Amino acid sequence: MHTLAFTKIDALNLVYLLAAVLFIFGLKMLSKVPTAKRGNLVSSLGMLLATVATFFFLSGGEVISLIWVAIALVIGSIAGFLMATKVQMTGMPQMVALLNGFGGLASLLVACGEYSLDFIRPSLSDSNLRLIDTISWDSALAIGLTVFVGGLTFTGSLIAYGKLQGTKWAPDKPVQFVGGKALISLLIIAGLGLSGLMIAEPTWIWIPIIITVLSLVLGVLLVIGIGGADMPVVIALMNSYSGIAAAMAGFVLSNAVLIITGSLVGASGIILTSIMCKAMNRSLMNVLFGGVGGVVTGGKQITGEARAFTAEDAAIIFDAAQQVVIVPGYGMAVAQAQHAVKEFAEELQKRGIRVMYAIHPVAGRMPGHMNVLLAEAGVPYEQLLDLDQINPEFDQTDVALVIGANDVVNPAARHDEGSPIYGMPILDVDKSRQVFVIKRSMNPGFAGIQNELFFNDNTGMIFGDAKKVVTELTNELAET
Repeated sequence: MHTLAFTKIDALNLVYLLAAVLFIFGLKMLSKVPTAKRGNLVSSLGMLLATVATFFFLSGGEVISLIWVAIALVIGSIAGFLMATKVQMTGMPQMVALLNGFGGLASLLVACGEYSLDFIRPSLSDSNLRLIDTISWDSALAIGLTVFVGGLTFTGSLIAYGKLQGTKWAPDKPVQFVGGKALISLLIIAGLGLSGLMIAEPTWIWIPIIITVLSLVLGVLLVIGIGGADMPVVIALMNSYSGIAAAMAGFVLSNAVLIITGSLVGASGIILTSIMCKAMNRSLMNVLFGGVGGVVTGGKQITGEARAFTAEDAAIIFDAAQQVVIVPGYGMAVAQAQHAVKEFAEELQKRGIRVMYAIHPVAGRMPGHMNVLLAEAGVPYEQLLDLDQINPEFDQTDVALVIGANDVVNPAARHDEGSPIYGMPILDVDKSRQVFVIKRSMNPGFAGIQNELFFNDNTGMIFGDAKKVVTELTNELAET
């Protein structure tokens, strides 16, 4: 009678399988706002199980020393806790960009560490390092690709962070130069070529070093030429890159759960990137090399004058409305006005006015930025309507309130073929009976063009800080 032996490796694989199932279910829950928080917890549980199992059940059957792991865990946990608790909701895009970068850097370090530990070992006879020439071709290729993708993800994400933060070293406007596209193409070819060369010559130490330098430079060049208007796409793309780098690191370590996790993140990031590109009616290549947000010379000239309203004047019109649509944008995030907006909506609802929120996919600086802010303020999920759901409602809308949004409500996207946003699906706020726009000034949006909406006969401008203006609207309504 034969019995099946259950080894530590079998136990490890079962835990990895359970973790993978939790990742998949968690990712599915993240696709809907009401279940997103639960999905995050489910995914975190899967990662905890996978991490603990990896620490205590290595494939070789050895238990690793947890001293250095514990030190790193404590330092990382403290740093992560402080970052997560101190960051404002308006700074969440920057936080996501940094986390994407850290993921790429971690994968790069894993690949370099594995290369140094397994392929460069101390000689038994002296203290000099010698090369081990027994490297499988797949391991060598995986190391090269992990370093390449991880490096460009790290520096690319740092530049994205700088653009989102408004730093001097990473200006919001696209930075482009003659020959930039050719240089980027050359670096990509060189990086991939050197990664392939590692198959033939895995013991040449200079190859991973050069790949590292090339990837770090490439990450800067890829993102520095992209304007702030395209940051939602960049964040989604860098998230995908970090997943791909993690999957490659999984092949380096022969770690199944890392391959699964990285593949899920990479695939979901690519899908999200595609959704963001469709929302702007632009190809990924156009986003990466188009440079929207620079000096714009095309487009039709806008004539006329914008009409300025006070909060008191606008409150009278709001009071007589039956349906109001609120359109949040990055200006709401900057002013941290989400709670004031929620109070304003509640004041409208007391009067029996129907209130909805129009959420454009690329409003703000990262995918879902407006959803996160409004959810934090406690806005009911059913009031948050996406582009396809809300556009048919504008014909029946008495008043649309645009708070800091610009390019996503510009009617030029429909008809002005010379405009850089031509063809981009927009929110049809101009079809409302009355439109109020809260802005600090008449400055153009990220695309660098003036907004036709501001000069329409049914549009009124309320200048000032979004939080202050919305609070004034609420107070004026309460007094009527």
